[in-house]
Amino acid sequence: MQKRELIFDGNEKQVFSTDDPHKVIFRYKDETLAFDNIKRAVLRGKGALDNKISAILLGYLNRKGISTHFVELFSEREQICRKIEIIPLEVVVRNRVAGSMARKLGIPEGTPLRNVVLELKYNNESLDDPLINEHHAVALGLATYDEVHRMLEVARRTNELLKPLFERLDIELVDFKIEFGRASDNGDIIISDEISPDTSRLWDKRSNEPLDKDRFRMDLGNVVAGYEEVYKRLLTLN
Repeated sequence: MQKRELIFDGNEKQVFSTDDPHKVIFRYKDETLAFDNIKRAVLRGKGALDNKISAILLGYLNRKGISTHFVELFSEREQICRKIEIIPLEVVVRNRVAGSMARKLGIPEGTPLRNVVLELKYNNESLDDPLINEHHAVALGLATYDEVHRMLEVARRTNELLKPLFERLDIELVDFKIEFGRASDNGDIIISDEISPDTSRLWDKRSNEPLDKDRFRMDLGNVVAGYEEVYKRLLTLN
């Protein structure tokens, strides 16, 4: 496959076209951002780890019947992905109270939840990715009811697959977010972005230490070391 022109240059990833009209190449950067892009840093090696961790997790979901954009690794920090039409919605799956849920609802960080919480958000940075419901999504023309229900069901099923996988690694999957798109080759709704320590909260079950982007947000240090630990444990699954 031939890598061609740059078609998107984001804060943490780039997307390149290829000689296949239905495939693109994602390139993961070492930049990391938090708090609406106010806090920034370059963390050497983070991009390659995000790439490899996401490849493992998305590949696992593909094999379990959940369609994602991931096709195969292309290089240390690049992967071949299916081209999609972006749906500007994201689903946050919460197994335990953390982050914005703790802040906005006044619930202590780490509080167990009686049930899995699925949050639908409008993926719009200028509006701070507000929480919306399915009726908002349809009224705004972002998706149909069937598409929203499909995304929520895929998010629920993804959690059912990834939570026990991480438990085998002595890691608790506290929460994660996933984004979706319509595949250009067949129009299917598929997971269309990474699943990695950048988009998940992953706590070591023995120490409760975060192994994810919260190490950067909370100035805990050793950010890349946390990602390396996740990757190292994932490799034991093979």
